[in-house]
Amino acid sequence: MASVVLSEAEKVYIVHGVQEDLRVDGRGCEDYRCAEVETDVVSNTSGSARVKLGHTDILVGVKAEMGTPKLEKPDEGYLEFFVDCSANATPEFEGRGGEELGTEIANTLYRVFSSESSVDLKSLCINPREHCWVLYVDVLLLECGGNLFDAISIAVKAALFNTRIPKVRVLEDEEGSKEIELSDDPYDCIRLNVDDVPCIVTLSKIGYRHVVDATLQEEACALASLLISVTSKGALTSMKKVGKGSLDPESIFEMMETGKRVGKSLHVALQKTLDEEESLGTSRQKVGFLG
Repeated sequence: MASVVLSEAEKVYIVHGVQEDLRVDGRGCEDYRCAEVETDVVSNTSGSARVKLGHTDILVGVKAEMGTPKLEKPDEGYLEFFVDCSANATPEFEGRGGEELGTEIANTLYRVFSSESSVDLKSLCINPREHCWVLYVDVLLLECGGNLFDAISIAVKAALFNTRIPKVRVLEDEEGSKEIELSDDPYDCIRLNVDDVPCIVTLSKIGYRHVVDATLQEEACALASLLISVTSKGALTSMKKVGKGSLDPESIFEMMETGKRVGKSLHVALQKTLDEEESLGTSRQKVGFLG
């Protein structure tokens, strides 16, 4: 994970500010930085999104490809996650550092999406035991400015919302052999229901209080952090503790309650942004990930 080195005086300044619910950038403990969300930014994907959260910049592309259902779930499609930590984001991502973080993020995403209710995988099945859609979710870290997991989860949900999967028909001839026919109409596609896709809320314990959406400087002052995946209804689907410090049971409970409350607000704001952007249709001005 990218990090910064702070002097003792800087740490004391940040910690004391958090105790007074006043962070260095003027936010309260439960406030997110301004986030920029843009979908449909990569042309050769089924869906894509770019999210900028402070100085954290994430690009996600989703490609739908036909595959074979897994043996244990013959009537479902599935998701595969790949994470690439660009060495341009921070020098710490050069060599093995970026690979290890990429693996950690991918494993976290698999855990978050392990809930059967997050995505309707049965809708990705074309022909049980034979054909299904596999969604390859590629995450690229362009810039690291703290709170990676939250930004990535927002970008993944936005990219899945933007994903269009071609409709297919299964044709069977007299001999019983089956043939897959893809629709030629680009508007004849299926959309994923992302209502139950969780977002991650990271709560960092600084002093005796906790904050959401920590900057790199605040992460350097954190004793430990709790990653909570929350649905739009406020249901907690997974939890993971990171950092070398320990958390007492009372703090964990408080952080869980904050995570649920903040998570619901995050979902509402994200969905409103996605709906507004989609309502503009082809008339919206595209910035693109190189903009």
